Formats: sequence, structure tokens, C-alpha cells
Amino acid sequence: MTGHLPYALAAWLLLWGLYGVVTSKNLIHLVICLAILQSSTYVLLLAIGYKAGAVAPVYADMPPGTPAVDPVVQALMLTDIVVEATVVALLLALAVQAHERGGSLDPAELASLKG
Repeated sequence: MTGHLPYALAAWLLLWGLYGVVTSKNLIHLVICLAILQSSTYVLLLAIGYKAGAVAPVYADMPPGTPAVDPVVQALMLTDIVVEATVVALLLALAVQAHERGGSLDPAELASLKG
């Protein structure tokens, strides 16, 4: 990943996801836009952890001094993926319950479900 392209892509995904969340009139669409918004963090973490000419951080067969990518960033990426899957599953379950109780997936029409 060279230059500022990954950072620009992460910002673009963040803005499109945020735009979709703000303008969504459907709970399923809202969840998908939130997943797109969160995928911008994947690109950002990849850009931060990338090193040109570096190898995977498996030190068994590498001579000392060989450049390697940061394993902490990879661990954060895996954690981010698990958190996103959990959040999406929870929000989709809430959308199903809202549809069953309110008869609609439009957040404006679900205002009667208060309390």
C-alpha cells in the first residue's frame, strides 16, 4: 500500500457508511451501512500495519534483523472483525424483533414502540 491511497479509501468508506446510516429509512439498510462504516477501520488498520518489504511475523525461520509487519495490528484487525460480526448479528436480531412487533422496518414508523 503506497502513499495516501489506503487512508483516502478508509475515509471514503467511512463517509459513505456514515451517509447511509444518517439517511437510512430501513433498519436492514442501516445495519449494512454500519458494517460498511466499520469496514473502513479494516483498511485503516491495514494501512497502519503495512511495511514495504516486510514479512509475516513468524520468527521461526527468519534470521535476526529481518523486517516484519506489526503483529499487534493484525490482532486488532481480528478483534475488529469479531466485534463487527457480533454487532451486525445483534442489530439484525433487533431489526427482526422490531419488524415482528411494529410491522415495519422504517425507523420513523416504529416510533410507537417507545417504552
